[in-house]
Amino acid sequence: MTILACSYCRGSLSGAGPVCWGAMRIIAGTLRSRPLQAPPGLATRPTSDRLRETLFNVLARRMEGAHFLDLYAGSGAVGIEALSRGAQRAVFVEHAAGALKVLRANLARLGLQSGFEIDSGTVTGYLRKEIRTPGFDVVFLDPPYDAADQYHATLGLLGGLLGGKVRGLLRAGAVVIAEHRRKEVLAESYGQLRRSRLLRQGDAALSFYAANESQIQEHGGKE
Repeated sequence: MTILACSYCRGSLSGAGPVCWGAMRIIAGTLRSRPLQAPPGLATRPTSDRLRETLFNVLARRMEGAHFLDLYAGSGAVGIEALSRGAQRAVFVEHAAGALKVLRANLARLGLQSGFEIDSGTVTGYLRKEIRTPGFDVVFLDPPYDAADQYHATLGLLGGLLGGKVRGLLRAGAVVIAEHRRKEVLAESYGQLRRSRLLRQGDAALSFYAANESQIQEHGGKE
């Protein structure tokens, strides 16, 4: 996830450096308008409120009871938004120590004690695991802008190109969404993933990929 320093930045978490308080909020759902925090700087890039609203307007029909995978989770804003809007479960994968502290602080501050898991390993390591059921209805990924190579690596694993455990990871009807720079050109397909939609907003874009139904384990996913 990258956020520039702003007037909200103050205080700190032990070992995490300055913290940006109030720069983001939860858009809708049971936690609507609650503030979120994020470490300032260019190491992480929280999805803007506006882009997050656009994303969840598209996903609205999928959210109730969904299983949501938030890769490169950063502050957790996207996965937390999913929980606020009715997702049954969110898994946050984040390796950076500073971002993990902020992620955990956000969940604690919101009083969330269940319905989520945190994996502190790398995204590549997570996707190479033997993923068990129930799998995921929605997978969101937003690598740091200075790690553009991670798009090919992550989407390749999700699509089964690079040895990813796609069977059992994606439920029937699952969607994979990559947030990226508007000028960043992603491929139309990665293995069993095919791009179905491209939304542009400002200097950012969202690429939506659908999985080939014959390559995923049937779990009765969302339509």
